[in-house]
Amino acid sequence: MTKEKILLFIPAYNCEKQIVRVLAQLDEEVLPYFEEILVVNNRSTDQTEHAVLEYLSEHPCDKISLVRNDENYGLGGSQKMAFQYAIDHGFTHVCMLHGDDQGNIHDFLPMLKKGIHTKHDCVLGARFMRGSRLQGYSTFRTFGNVVYNFIFAFVTKRRIFDLGSGLNLYSVRMLRDGFYKKFPDNLMFNYVMILASHYYDHDIIFYPVSWREDDQVSNVKMTSQAIKVLKMAFAYFMDHETIHQEYRDVEREAYTCKKVEEEDEIV
Repeated sequence: MTKEKILLFIPAYNCEKQIVRVLAQLDEEVLPYFEEILVVNNRSTDQTEHAVLEYLSEHPCDKISLVRNDENYGLGGSQKMAFQYAIDHGFTHVCMLHGDDQGNIHDFLPMLKKGIHTKHDCVLGARFMRGSRLQGYSTFRTFGNVVYNFIFAFVTKRRIFDLGSGLNLYSVRMLRDGFYKKFPDNLMFNYVMILASHYYDHDIIFYPVSWREDDQVSNVKMTSQAIKVLKMAFAYFMDHETIHQEYRDVEREAYTCKKVEEEDEIV
């Protein structure tokens, strides 16, 4: 049996106030579960990178490294970069925890302790199922998410509890063929991943997580994104082969990054 090797990937964009709180989650209970923690600065325009470097200087940890994307790839593009990193470096799983401190990695520890992730292609954190906990999340947004969960459940004929929280775990075995490379580089990446899980018959499960909003700044343009997501789901419902289309605004051969060990000017 292959020894388990999990990469924890933390995408960070303009979250200088929150990223330190996320790093503080990586305590003695969490660290043993992860071989490496990769903090990915997606070309932030604030002091996110400085905050990470300062934290690491005060709390040295050999498992944590900071990289900077060579371009702003968007959240979906950052995930593609991390997926490829996990494939190239022999990881068995890759776990994503958003750097804006809305989710908590401790929510996944019971799942990891029981080895649930080893029995499925991916475990998706769910904010809207029994056992989940929401703090500071508006009733309107909760209702909207639940409605869209039902729409995607109808399209995929599966129970869907979340279209894209910031705490997910994927088997590298599932990712190896790169089926996701043409998926959107923006926030809609995970929505298409849900459709793809139906098309490719991936074994996915949802796991309840806590989620909170206080000082985070949302990058979601709610109305325009809601319309695009609805059109995407309808197109897939009418023709499943649309999963193979080019979803990206900018086609890229690769998503690359460089390690950051000291501060320099981002250009």
